Amino acid sequence: MAGAVKVLRTLRNHWKKTTFGVCLLSWGGNWLYGKHCDNLLRRAACQEAQAFGNQLIPSNMPLKKATVFLNPAACKGKARSLFEKNAAPILHLSGLDVTVVTTDYEGQAKKLLELMEATDLIIIAGGDGTVQEVITGLLRRADEAAFSKIPIGFIPLGKTCTLSHTLYPESTNQVQHITNAALAILKGETVPLDVLQIKGEKEQPVFAVTGLRWGSYRDAGVKVSKYWYLGPLKTKAAHFFSTFKEWPQKHQAALMYLGPTERPPEEPEEKPSRPPLYVRLYRRLRLYWSSPPKEIPQEVTPEDWEKLKLSTIELSIATRNRQLDLTRTEDSMDICIEADTVSKGQFVSRGSQKMRDPHTCPGGSQCIQASRCILQLPEGTEGSFGIDNEEYEAMAVEVKLLPRKLRFFCDPRTREQMLRAAVQ
Repeated sequence: MAGAVKVLRTLRNHWKKTTFGVCLLSWGGNWLYGKHCDNLLRRAACQEAQAFGNQLIPSNMPLKKATVFLNPAACKGKARSLFEKNAAPILHLSGLDVTVVTTDYEGQAKKLLELMEATDLIIIAGGDGTVQEVITGLLRRADEAAFSKIPIGFIPLGKTCTLSHTLYPESTNQVQHITNAALAILKGETVPLDVLQIKGEKEQPVFAVTGLRWGSYRDAGVKVSKYWYLGPLKTKAAHFFSTFKEWPQKHQAALMYLGPTERPPEEPEEKPSRPPLYVRLYRRLRLYWSSPPKEIPQEVTPEDWEKLKLSTIELSIATRNRQLDLTRTEDSMDICIEADTVSKGQFVSRGSQKMRDPHTCPGGSQCIQASRCILQLPEGTEGSFGIDNEEYEAMAVEVKLLPRKLRFFCDPRTREQMLRAAVQ
């Protein structure tokens, strides 16, 4: 008893050290508990993947090949470690023949996709920039019609992973988010995503799954990291200091666009069985002896282009992948032209909203639905576009919607929520 009293007296006499020690022990305990929970999540995911790996396959059936494009520079250089700890064990345990291709510099994935051989799955491990590079390299291929049918998996490892909000359930735990993405690839559920083809006058086309931004909010958002020392105020600071330039900040251009197009019926995933030999012979003979069909001239309806002169603080052209509707009957992209009559206070407050959801369209903006558009900029226009959060020189471009061009793996729970929301 005397020893306990002595200890309590010592703690009371050195209360500053005691407080510091308690805080340190609490933090350490919480950190160790978090590590333990992460290990439990990894173990559960590996056990689930092992069930896929234990499934029997015919002896004459080869293993499925999965090609992983890993950007080790994503997430401030932590992407390789995150992939090897959380995603790689799941893919290997599932029985896939995994080939990991690591990129060494920006733009390398586009070149590697040109040389890629046939594969059953493509897996992108990185952020928005890696996704944009891989789909651009994939759709620039001469045989893109065949390669675009390969299902694509996305493992979110980057600082910005916009596509993960569409494909997977929201999670604040990074380990759980990555393991959910890896398991979704094994479960095989896919959703079709629209793609934007963005082509300049001289450059090769660039492809995007999120959209294009041009304006003051984008320019200010790029500079947020420079004010890191201001902590939670860095976003407001970046937008506040950008108002010191010429105000109001107007971006003028000419826009031509076509309206939405009707969605064609979805092609069946399974090919019809080949008819018997005698049926095929009969069809060929009938085709050979029958007279050639008369060609009926078809009237070509002229395209109804709408023209618009615009002056805006920001222009965004976005796909509808963020709010995916699997049952919609029209295909279109959203063009948002924000009013240039924005006060400095509104600009700073809206800047924080734009950082969370870059393609949000605030009240008072002009919203247009189009399937194709041409953006013409005045001569001498400076600045940059943001295409899937990657920076490109601002120039006159043609943006074309490629509806349901690629199929991405998604979590079955997310797909079920999409279908349920469409029915309601």
